[in-house]
Amino acid sequence: MNIKPVREGEELNEVSLKIFLQDHGLIARTDSGLTVSQFSNGFSNLTYLLNIEDKEYVLRRPPFAAPKRGHDMGREYKVILNLNSIFDKTPKAFAFSEDTDIIGAPFYIMSKVSGEILTAREAQKSQISPDEFKTISNTWLDTFVAFHKIDYSAAGLEDLGRPEGYVERQVTNWGKQYLAAATDDVPAAVKVMAWMQENQPKHYDHTIIHNDFKYDNVVFKDDSWNEITAVLDWEMCTLGDPLMDLGTSLGYWTTATDPDFMKQGLQSPTVMEGNPSRTDVVQQYALKSGRNIDNLVFYYAYGLFKIAVIAQQIYYRFKHGHTKDPKFAHLNKASALCCNTAWQAIQKKQIDHLF
Repeated sequence: MNIKPVREGEELNEVSLKIFLQDHGLIARTDSGLTVSQFSNGFSNLTYLLNIEDKEYVLRRPPFAAPKRGHDMGREYKVILNLNSIFDKTPKAFAFSEDTDIIGAPFYIMSKVSGEILTAREAQKSQISPDEFKTISNTWLDTFVAFHKIDYSAAGLEDLGRPEGYVERQVTNWGKQYLAAATDDVPAAVKVMAWMQENQPKHYDHTIIHNDFKYDNVVFKDDSWNEITAVLDWEMCTLGDPLMDLGTSLGYWTTATDPDFMKQGLQSPTVMEGNPSRTDVVQQYALKSGRNIDNLVFYYAYGLFKIAVIAQQIYYRFKHGHTKDPKFAHLNKASALCCNTAWQAIQKKQIDHLF
């Protein structure tokens, strides 16, 4: 886990925060020493580590100057609170507040889960072997398939989303969001948007979906890699087409056979030897889930385009001075890369060997 001092301008009001923690029975005294640090891996909601009274908590809040869409802390809190009882890979949720007087934004407190989080940097540093990656990819995929089998009604989450019409709404809404955040001329973006409108599936399963299920959003129990203890980053969880969820994961799944500009623009541990190709991931998912995947190129193109929009929205905030994190400075290029890759997949009618 990449934990660093809190970035300038993203500090928390520690006095009011300690009062909140005491009011919710999470600490005994407001004069206890509090150490706050920040997880630096993510690109969206801000995540802090709180050390106090020999306890560790995680706090999640929206980015500064972010639109509310996609950053609903109350919704994210409800998801993990409800799922925890039926899906044992969900962190424990402790408390939520929409009172912006406490730290300047809505937020919630959850448990810190110890274990291995596999970022591109950690994978290189740990020199993970090809055989280990075969175990990692199987464990990751088994958890993904199990997640899509959850009875969301049993978790009290039947009102989390509207699965009927989900695909059409997503294609339309992500297109609108891209245009609202656009800063550069990217011809492929317009082509991909038009193609998805014409080629979207009309019939699909309805399940709970995570919408950001990738290696660095799961916590492995240890470096045997055969158990995942927690899934993280629930902000986009909803009800919809599970293959849209798979498509997003494929969008992040760069491989050793991809050109260098793809591997550098979409950095992922999946480029290392031992990981399956994107096509292999799809075949294994189909085998383990029992689902047919007839419109594979659509789902992959959609996943790439969604990642493009998210990157572009963050870059838009960076360009307008709403965030100072230097890792956001080139996300417009990552966004364009995703759009161009999606258009290549559409033209070649495949998801591997695109350039």
